[in-house]
Amino acid sequence: MRIGLGYDVHRIVEGRPLVLGGVHIDAPFGLDGHSDADVIAHAIMDALLGSLALGDIGQHFPPNDERFEGADSLMLMREVVAMVERAGYRVGNVDVMVIAERPKLLPHVPEMRRRIAEALGVSDADVSIKATTNERMGFIGRGEGIAAQAVALVLPGERGRAR
Repeated sequence: MRIGLGYDVHRIVEGRPLVLGGVHIDAPFGLDGHSDADVIAHAIMDALLGSLALGDIGQHFPPNDERFEGADSLMLMREVVAMVERAGYRVGNVDVMVIAERPKLLPHVPEMRRRIAEALGVSDADVSIKATTNERMGFIGRGEGIAAQAVALVLPGERGRAR
């Protein structure tokens, strides 16, 4: 088995939709980024790529490439899963910590888990998403950004089957 760690952070901006874990969340702000700026998906993708020393999402989906402008991060995640499978591995599980002062994410977690699990080809039981605040400290605590950390386990063999 191989383990990878991922991290992503984006600034909060007005006038963009907020997408986290593939879910559009009703909020008066979104996240600044070239794609949909989904920090949860980006952290997971970097964890998966890192588990197999395949680089990072900036190498595979560069921010200066127009093909990825406004891209759906779960679509990109499916491409990362294909890279993992071509390397002879499958996704085992992922665990994510989102750090944000707002909005409240708990009501959205079941749908996030479902959408991410579908993109990864695993069961909802293989996707953990937790949220915490930064206790009003730093740029996240001031509501200037949202971050996510992820760890991913990949296992040798065929694509995982939903349980």
